[in-house]
Amino acid sequence: MVQKYQSPVRVYKHPFELVMAAYERRFPTCHLIPMFVASDVVNEETSEDGSTIRVERRCALDVDAPRLLKRIAGVDYVYFIQKNTLNRKERTLHIESHNETFSNRVIIHETCCYSVHPENEDWTCFEQSASLDIKSFFGFESTVEKIAMKQYASSIKKGKEIIEFYLRELEDDGITHMPRWSPFSCSLSIPRPTSLITSPPTIPRLHCFSNGDKLDADYIKRYLGDLTPLQESCLIRLRKWLQETHKGKIPKDEHILRFLRARDFNMDKAREILCQSLTWRKQHQVDYLLETWSSPQVLQDYYTGGWHHHDRDGRPLYILRLGQMDTKGLVRALGEESLLRHVLSINEEGLRRCEENTKVFGRPISCWTCLVDLEGLNMRHLWRPGVKALLRIIEVVEANYPETLGRLLILRAPRVFPVLWTLVSPFIDENTRKKFLIYAGNDYQGPGGLVDYIDKEIIPDFLGGECMCEVPEGGLVPKSMYRTPEELENEDVRLWTETIYQSASIFKGAPHELLIEIIDASSVITWDFDVCKGDVVFNIYHSKRAPQPPRKDPLGTHGITSPGGNNVQLIDKSWTLGQDYSMVESPLTCKEGESVQGSHITRWPGFYILQWKFYNMPACSATNLPRVDDVLATLQVSSHKCKVMYYTEVLGSEDFR
Repeated sequence: MVQKYQSPVRVYKHPFELVMAAYERRFPTCHLIPMFVASDVVNEETSEDGSTIRVERRCALDVDAPRLLKRIAGVDYVYFIQKNTLNRKERTLHIESHNETFSNRVIIHETCCYSVHPENEDWTCFEQSASLDIKSFFGFESTVEKIAMKQYASSIKKGKEIIEFYLRELEDDGITHMPRWSPFSCSLSIPRPTSLITSPPTIPRLHCFSNGDKLDADYIKRYLGDLTPLQESCLIRLRKWLQETHKGKIPKDEHILRFLRARDFNMDKAREILCQSLTWRKQHQVDYLLETWSSPQVLQDYYTGGWHHHDRDGRPLYILRLGQMDTKGLVRALGEESLLRHVLSINEEGLRRCEENTKVFGRPISCWTCLVDLEGLNMRHLWRPGVKALLRIIEVVEANYPETLGRLLILRAPRVFPVLWTLVSPFIDENTRKKFLIYAGNDYQGPGGLVDYIDKEIIPDFLGGECMCEVPEGGLVPKSMYRTPEELENEDVRLWTETIYQSASIFKGAPHELLIEIIDASSVITWDFDVCKGDVVFNIYHSKRAPQPPRKDPLGTHGITSPGGNNVQLIDKSWTLGQDYSMVESPLTCKEGESVQGSHITRWPGFYILQWKFYNMPACSATNLPRVDDVLATLQVSSHKCKVMYYTEVLGSEDFR
């Protein structure tokens, strides 16, 4: 499997020419990198005006590997070939390198670039990308990969320090400025360019953007915390993938990082759950929840939870007096969906407070602490519909707010708590469960208790502290506020399914089609859809006559019904393309996870049909046989479906006046 690495850009707050002079001092050997043995210039070319220099080098590395592995491999050193191009006029150094040793078994390819910072010409940027492909290595493939990872991680930490070491050395020698290239400077001595690949292969660093700004190492340390080079690489690669596929709003780096941490930085798993969550947020307009959601008065009076200062680590502190809460009364008065929406608003507020505390304390704060007081918890809290609502809330929060809980302090747990814990613990992620601290009785008051995590001055009064806490005391919800099951059901549907987006499932041979009638020829059709699962092809057709009423047998002869009956077909099988209807836009292939927005200016009145259909991969042209991927896709058709979530709108000419 090919391992790819990308990391944030390094920024040196020194001019390009001075960085190149410092860089030159690292070679032919560098005492700061003991494993770098030597480097020899194989070929060197200089342009007539002296502005461009090309150097090819052969570099030897004494890789820190077990002696047995070196004996089996039959080598003492690993050799790399590097090709460097220094453009003194453009102030760039481009580097390409690959391994010479074991090139038929292991393929390492790296590209690096030094360039001028786009916002400050007196600063220098360094960016890097690399790939590692271990095809075979005497049965030690896994060991070799771990060794390479270790070398990357250790050398990347030193990379910037080494350049800064030689910059200080230049300063000690009285060299604080190097002249820029000019057509008249070709007779001057020119520093010989070399590549960072002469050191052990390092984790690549690549330009990335966060809210329009460069995502550099300083930004990561200030706002995201200490990350290993591999973790930095995962963050940059996943963000880059989102930028390429999601044309809508891209989540913040802190948000992406939470999903990576939740899956131990497994890129594929993190990408899957993040895409599902982004689709969920978009469908239910969760990004606007804090502006649009106003909690009912019954929640303000009887929901026993609220924010209360912060813990010793600067994390926002949320207090929930669950034992004082009338869960049955709240469910009967509000319904499950209203409670869910309220909990989601609490989580959104928690994210906002984390951002604020990051700025206040000057260090990354990505999660909050929750204190749950269980005094008063009894069997009435185990009312089945209430437990069902709790499990639903846990499921939604776990899926969409991973790694937002830093610590959960459970205080005054009564005897009935083990029963509740048995019911809910299977639905809580294992990593989350490790953050739980449970205290029975008054155990929280002694050493190792509450004072270890919360300053004494802000311990709530109801827990024996001196700080007044504004969290509602709760009490029983009056039965006069209870609503009938019918009322709650109607309210739930209105609250949580109220969205401008619709969903549709697509099977092979069963496209989903949407009809739009256009009266004004100068109208604009806009669309916005997410491909939730599978790959689809998007088409737009025009017809002068109206299609027949939609057919809702989604799979026809397959005899399988689409869930929810949300698959609609409009184009009759007897229609002929080019006669009965025509294509007005080129087909657009959309991959799983993509977010697509677009528009079409209509030229004629009539009926426009937007179509999403199953994507069939083309067969190999040479043999006219399907590729392996095609066979797998075909075999999966019976169980695999594509799914899209879409929203369309038509703007008439009057909308542009």
